[in-house]
Amino acid sequence: MRLKHDGYKANSRCYCYWGGVIGCSIAYFLRKANRDVVLFERENIGQQASSAAAGLLAPLGPIPGPGSFADLLLASFQQFPALVVELENITGLQLGYEQTGTLRVARNPRRLARLKQRFETWQAFGLPLSWLDGDEARLQEPWLAPNVCSAVYVPEEAQINAAQLVQAFALAASKLGAQLHTQTPVTTLLHEDKKIVGIMTAQGDIVTCNHLVLTMGAWSTHLTSSIGIDLPVRPIQGQMIALPQLQPALQHIIFGESIYVIPRSTEILVGATKADIGFEIQVTDEGADQLHQKARRLIPSLATQSIERSWAGIRPGTPDSHPILGPAAGWENLVLASGHNSVGILLSPLTGSSIADYIVTGQLSTLLQPFQSERFQKLSVHEVQEE
Repeated sequence: MRLKHDGYKANSRCYCYWGGVIGCSIAYFLRKANRDVVLFERENIGQQASSAAAGLLAPLGPIPGPGSFADLLLASFQQFPALVVELENITGLQLGYEQTGTLRVARNPRRLARLKQRFETWQAFGLPLSWLDGDEARLQEPWLAPNVCSAVYVPEEAQINAAQLVQAFALAASKLGAQLHTQTPVTTLLHEDKKIVGIMTAQGDIVTCNHLVLTMGAWSTHLTSSIGIDLPVRPIQGQMIALPQLQPALQHIIFGESIYVIPRSTEILVGATKADIGFEIQVTDEGADQLHQKARRLIPSLATQSIERSWAGIRPGTPDSHPILGPAAGWENLVLASGHNSVGILLSPLTGSSIADYIVTGQLSTLLQPFQSERFQKLSVHEVQEE
């Protein structure tokens, strides 16, 4: 929608976002840089993908090999220790950050070659890691199944309470002066030619801005399509379950059987399914049972633990499973930070700090340059749809 000059609130220096972990992180880092920030969230802060996330801070798993994506994940992972202290000091919230360590296991000797190949790839990335045989793996984690024959142990990989992280970013941004508006859907982007000049909310309010950052995750195309930007971001549903913690407690994050098992103080989280079924958020008995069965293969004693709760969320998927970061091609002041797939929590520090730095300096970090939206222009519409 083009700008009409009547009725606009005088707020020309604000920046406008949408509020999951990525939007709240960007708002926080912009306020640290003393930029005016207004954040709009259609529901409550972190209510969608961020609140459903497992909180894994385990960068090696998503890395196929050396390259720009590995650099991005590892750089963001390294920011967490200092960031957690910073956010906890500002907000008083406890974020549940813990270097639990991970064990990526193989139960079938036929899968050893693949695990060994990944181990050799991961050795180049600088994180301490060890190759363990089955007995050594069970010394680290006695609950592992007797048929676990090998494992890769990464002691510094970690976890965090995802919901608390989102709230901490939001509260810290607010304490630094950001304006956060919840229950405020944005319905229209207002522009003059290729410059965004403001937004209109469902309540009919109009707010002008110098920069607009879209951080709507799987919902990004709801607004970008109205101004002719076709982002290949689609919803991918994931389900998780929680089981009672074992006694003595499971200590490490376990990866295997295409799932992960995460120990918390009183429960064990198991995730996650993956379904390309649109925006339907549902928990199914089939999905929960599938997760429980796979968890029992890794940790047989979980057969005695009944499912206490289950939930589902929507991940923002992209054709190459990489995020979309940086200025929108052909637009003066529209910035994209979307499509984080299953690594939004992990990438939130780097995304927030790098997008804020771009808005302040006009220079896009070399880490973010390979992840601009222009890369999808090389794909045909047919190829994007096939993905």
